[in-house]
Amino acid sequence: MKKIKGDFMTIPKIPGRIETIKKFKESRGKIAAIFPIHYPRALFRAYNILPVEVWGPTGADTSYSTAYLQPYVCSIAQSALAYLLTGDLDITDIVVAPHTCDSLQGLGSILLDFIKPKQSVITIYYPRDKRDVDVEYLANEFKSVGEQLSKITGIKLTDKKLKEAIIREEEADDLLKQLYENKVYLDYNDTEFYKIIRAREYLPAEEFTIIANEALQNKTEKEKTGIPIIVTGIVPEPKGLLKVINELNGRIVADDFACCGRKLYVKGKSSNPYKYMAESLIFAVPDSSRENSINDRANYLVNLAKKYGAKGVLIYEVKFCEMELYYIPQVRERLKEEGLNSVIIEVDINDSLPHQTITRLEAFLEVIE
Repeated sequence: MKKIKGDFMTIPKIPGRIETIKKFKESRGKIAAIFPIHYPRALFRAYNILPVEVWGPTGADTSYSTAYLQPYVCSIAQSALAYLLTGDLDITDIVVAPHTCDSLQGLGSILLDFIKPKQSVITIYYPRDKRDVDVEYLANEFKSVGEQLSKITGIKLTDKKLKEAIIREEEADDLLKQLYENKVYLDYNDTEFYKIIRAREYLPAEEFTIIANEALQNKTEKEKTGIPIIVTGIVPEPKGLLKVINELNGRIVADDFACCGRKLYVKGKSSNPYKYMAESLIFAVPDSSRENSINDRANYLVNLAKKYGAKGVLIYEVKFCEMELYYIPQVRERLKEEGLNSVIIEVDINDSLPHQTITRLEAFLEVIE
């Protein structure tokens, strides 16, 4: 595979989203636009559907979405709907709106009952606990999604084929974990690293596996320099954030981004493939979208910081993201008890990175240095 030169070593050449979508459709596959955050990726691939995650995107004309969504709805939901209404998602065949938060649940209802786009619309509802009954509920929810996909594609799925898809996705996810575990030794700046990581949002597992294996070859014996921090939040947008952190002598040693670090799933245990996928998601890292406890969220961030020697935590949130904001006061208190400084920065993903944000980042890094 060709490589392109970065600021450090060379990074694998990563196909873009549109290029990937067109290539997959040429092979007679279908495309599912996935709104945040979690979904059974293997289930879609088993039906020859490529899931492509939609985290906004930035730069959407949200004047189209304001007719349907209140102005205090987060910019991710606003942008996703605007992207759909302007026809930028016309290349997709299915729109998936998980019940991640009130904003996305509302968006799913709008798509089902009012807008009714040309794409098939699928919603996914998640349990809010980790009991056996929650696993059973989510497994049944995934079965329901599968039945809808079967009607759309005309494919009758066997458990054997689904298990094969699960294995293929887990191989890619294992490499994703290896990239994170070796991040401090990989010779990439943060912009380059997250370009590789976020390719998992849309590349088929078999293509991501090739790229990840190549990326892991750029491992060095010496840890990169810079002020080590953890970043938690939804998505590293708008563009420029990662570059600014590095320019200010900061370096991200690990993250808790919903689009990245919270997708480090565990392996299920059940022999039933639907329960297996449910276990994988339910027992993953603590997440506000599944209403995991504040204590679990705080412990996870503390342990992450200790594991990678972080000196502070950047809480980088999308404005009006209530599911995240609810956790922040008590999580920050716990971080403080552990000797970890933190700073909160709220952004609209459609804005450019404001100078005020850069100034606050600079001050934060100076304090923890």
